[in-house]
Amino acid sequence: MIDEAVLNFSAGSLTLLNAILAVVMFSIAIDLAPRDFRLLAKAPKPLVVGLVSQFIVLPVLTFLMVVVLQPQASVALGLILVAACPGGNISNFITHRAGGNAALSVSLTGIATVGAIALTPLNIAFWGSLYGPSAEILRATEIDPVQIAITVSLMLVLPLVLGITLNAKRPAITRRIRRPLQWLSMAIFVAFIVMALASNWAQFLAYAGGIAGLVILHNALALGGGFVTATLARLTPFDRRSITIETGIQNSGLGLVLIFAFFGGLGGMAVVAAFWGIWHAISGLALASVWGRTEAAR
Repeated sequence: MIDEAVLNFSAGSLTLLNAILAVVMFSIAIDLAPRDFRLLAKAPKPLVVGLVSQFIVLPVLTFLMVVVLQPQASVALGLILVAACPGGNISNFITHRAGGNAALSVSLTGIATVGAIALTPLNIAFWGSLYGPSAEILRATEIDPVQIAITVSLMLVLPLVLGITLNAKRPAITRRIRRPLQWLSMAIFVAFIVMALASNWAQFLAYAGGIAGLVILHNALALGGGFVTATLARLTPFDRRSITIETGIQNSGLGLVLIFAFFGGLGGMAVVAAFWGIWHAISGLALASVWGRTEAAR
């Protein structure tokens, strides 16, 4: 029974994952400067559309999927939790490869991360409570939205602020470390996920097959939702590629931290987040390889 399964994840491993995600966020932040936010403030429409797609459209699509397919409680809550997270740390790299608006992607990642302090716990609590089986898990765990907000702040927002500050004060340093740090942080993150899965490999194999289809469908809904939202908003193909990828690439690393910190490593939730972390990279790179063959109109 996947709802009763618990994956092994020590307190030390959780601390290490927090540190890794902080480094990943810092490596993204050093691409940002205060002027990026000022430019978006003058033309905010793509940014607003991206945030709506990320924090409203995707959770709604996820809830509808859960209601229609009726997955087990922990799996449903895992899907809802992933949808409540901000954009993933590889979305900027994939957007660049796809020929989309990389500046918009980086800014969306940064602002969505700040917004996640309030919006991630709010979306988990709201949408999770509307689906009966997952509402039972929420009542049993009694998650504290304030504690989730503190966790998100320390792990994501603080490195974001430090990275932007370093880029503004010491641009020569950030130019030298930007690319090596981004590749190094991604390599460490992937290696950590692989090691975490290896220590729980038997359970992951036992449940991943049944969950794979749901995660693939969920990811397709996320990408499709971002594309349709940007199209209906009449954004340029250049911006539309960015918003599609930002919506379809979720911060599953943050999802895993929240699952192990607040839900005790509940099997269905953890396997969903772990499989998301693998699949969204595959689907995102595949989409980028197709889009990258043509230049997007601006």
